[in-house]
Amino acid sequence: MVGGNARYVRYIAIAIFTLTIFYYVSHSKYQAVTTRGGTTHRVDTARTGAQQPPTNRESSAHTPSRPPPGDTEDGEIFTTNKPPVVNAKEFPLAVSPDDPLWDNDLVGTAPGPRVNATFVTLARNSDVWDIARSIRQVEDRFNRRYNYDWVFLNDKPFDATFKKVTNSLVSGKAHYGQIPAEHWSFPEWIDQDKAKKVREDMAERRIIYGDSVSYRHMCRFESGFFFRQPLMMNYDYYWRVEPSIELFCDLHYDPFRLMAEGGKKYSFVLSLYEYVETIKTLWDSTKKFMTNHPEHIAADNSMGFLSDDGGDTYNNCHFWSNFEIGDLNWLRSQAYLDFFDSLDRDGGFFYERWGDAPVHSIAAGILLNRSEIHFFNDIAYWHIPFTHCPTGEKTRLALRCHCNPNDNFDWKGYSCTSKYFDINDMEKPESYENQQ
Repeated sequence: MVGGNARYVRYIAIAIFTLTIFYYVSHSKYQAVTTRGGTTHRVDTARTGAQQPPTNRESSAHTPSRPPPGDTEDGEIFTTNKPPVVNAKEFPLAVSPDDPLWDNDLVGTAPGPRVNATFVTLARNSDVWDIARSIRQVEDRFNRRYNYDWVFLNDKPFDATFKKVTNSLVSGKAHYGQIPAEHWSFPEWIDQDKAKKVREDMAERRIIYGDSVSYRHMCRFESGFFFRQPLMMNYDYYWRVEPSIELFCDLHYDPFRLMAEGGKKYSFVLSLYEYVETIKTLWDSTKKFMTNHPEHIAADNSMGFLSDDGGDTYNNCHFWSNFEIGDLNWLRSQAYLDFFDSLDRDGGFFYERWGDAPVHSIAAGILLNRSEIHFFNDIAYWHIPFTHCPTGEKTRLALRCHCNPNDNFDWKGYSCTSKYFDINDMEKPESYENQQ
C-alpha cells in the first residue's frame, strides 16, 4: 500500500513539473515560424512595435523601416521613404528561381537597397473599393516587404473615405494630389466645336469612349502631365496601378531595382493592336516630329515593333499602359517633352481619341534604344479583358501563380508581344506554341 502511494506521489510530481515547463515555453517571448524547407525565422513583429535583433542578412544598417502612418496633400513638403545608402553589390538581385540567392520564403522585410520610386494611381473618389482591391493585390504580392510610397491623383479633391481606406492599406507613405485645371481641360488652341462634332460622330459609330470628354482629358494627362505633378517630382521611377487589377504571382525581387540597375526606362507586360479609328493621324504627327527633331531619335530604336514597312506606316502595336514601370526622368527629358508638345499641338487627343498607351509606346519605340525597354514575364497581371500569365510551368510554380495559362494573351493573334521578341532576337519561352 505504501509503495502504491509512493508511485502516485511520483506521478503527481512529474505532472506538476511537465505543466510548469509547458507554461514557461508557451509564455516565452521568443516567437518563430517554420517556413518552406524547414528553416526557422523569427516572426516579423515590426507592425506591433516589438524589436527583434537583426539577423546576419537583415541588419539594421540595410533594412529600411516602415514610415509612420499618415498622408500628405499635394503641395506639402514631405520626405519620401528613403532608406540609408546601401551598397547594391552586397545584395545582388536574384530574378530567377535557378539563382542560388533566390528568395523562396518571402518572410519579413526584404533586405537590400531601395530605389527612389513610387506607385502612382489616377482615381476618382467613387473608385475607392476598386482601387482598394488593387492595393491589396500589390501589397500582398510585393510591397508588404518593400514599403514603397503611393501617390494618388484626382482632378477633384479626395474625400475622407478614399484617404482613410487607401492609407490603411499601403505599407509605404500615401500622398494625395489634385490635378490643376490646366492639366485636365481643353488647351486654348483646340476648336471645341470641331472636337464636339468628332465626339458626336464617334458616338454614332459606337467607338468605345468616343463621346467621352473626361476620357480624352485622362489620356492627355497620362501622356504629358502625370510625371510633372509636384508630388511626382520627388521620385525617379514609377509603377502605374489602376483600379480592379489582379496580380497572379508572387514577386520575388524588386522590379524598381531591375529597372535602375539594368538601365531600363520603360517596361510592359501586355501589348496589342490599337483601335485604328481612334488614331488615324497619330503616325502622321509622329513622322512630322521625327523630321523636325532627328536629334531625339535613338540609334538602336524599336521601329520594327511599330512599323512593318520601315516607318512609312504605323502597324498600331502598342504596350498596354495601364501597367507600366518607368523612368520618370526619361519622361521629363527634353526629347519626350518635345514629342508630347508636338502631338499636343496637333490636337489629336480631342480631334480624334488618341490614347496614352500608343503615345507612350511610340515614344519608347523611337526615343529609346531597344535595350532600354523591358518585358516582365514574371509579373502576372490582369486588367479587363486581358491576362498576362507567365509562359512556362516551371516559372509559374516557382512564383506560386494561380492564373490559368490558357488565358495568357501574349501569343494570341491580337497580341504584339511576339513581334517584340522577334525584333529583339529573343528566344520565346518554352511551350509558348501551346498558348497561341
